[in-house]
Amino acid sequence: MAKKLVIKVTAGADAPERCSQAFTVAAVAVASGVEVSLWLTGESAWYALPGRAADFDLPHAAPLPDLLDSILTAGRLTLCTQCAARREITEQDVIKGVRIAGAQVFVQEATADDTQALVY
Repeated sequence: MAKKLVIKVTAGADAPERCSQAFTVAAVAVASGVEVSLWLTGESAWYALPGRAADFDLPHAAPLPDLLDSILTAGRLTLCTQCAARREITEQDVIKGVRIAGAQVFVQEATADDTQALVY
């Protein structure tokens, strides 16, 4: 069984169910003691900004701010470098605890021993 989970979420408000699934799986894994690294790419990049998760609404889904907080508490949250640049998001703009990193770091994490990678 994988001891680490690397999750890349590519959707945001444009595909709310897929976005919510990624955050939910990450939060449940963190709560289960799994080492989690959640990557925000594409439209999910906006959720690296303070207050943006509060605007997310999906009926019958856990509130995105709560999921985000639980992931930040015990997991790692990364914003894709290129996605940030395309949206003019800088390190000064993001929520405390969010790092900005690129594909090389993602590949390194996703291919590490005892790691399972998921893409939503």
